[in-house]
Amino acid sequence: MYQAIIVDGHVFIDNDKSFGLGGWVYKEYGESIPVIGVAKTPLFKNTETVKQTFRGNSKNPLYVSSIGIDLDYSSEKIEKMKGNYRIPTILKELDRLTKI
Repeated sequence: MYQAIIVDGHVFIDNDKSFGLGGWVYKEYGESIPVIGVAKTPLFKNTETVKQTFRGNSKNPLYVSSIGIDLDYSSEKIEKMKGNYRIPTILKELDRLTKI
């Protein structure tokens, strides 16, 4: 079973794999814990390092990226997270709590 950190943002900011938030988190933890980035908006310079992931009936994708774990596997796990809408329930709640 995998353990991973999920961040609200991108792992890579471009196709050359320059780190975004998720990449820096991965590095900070000694590259020992996989990181999955979940972003609501695309970056046009990282089209090769993200996978558009559609949840439920949403017509708008999430942009999933990962490091230390397979991207397709990461996208599948995000797609299957609990919640009826585009954003998984736990990520929506974390977003709400961090804006208090």
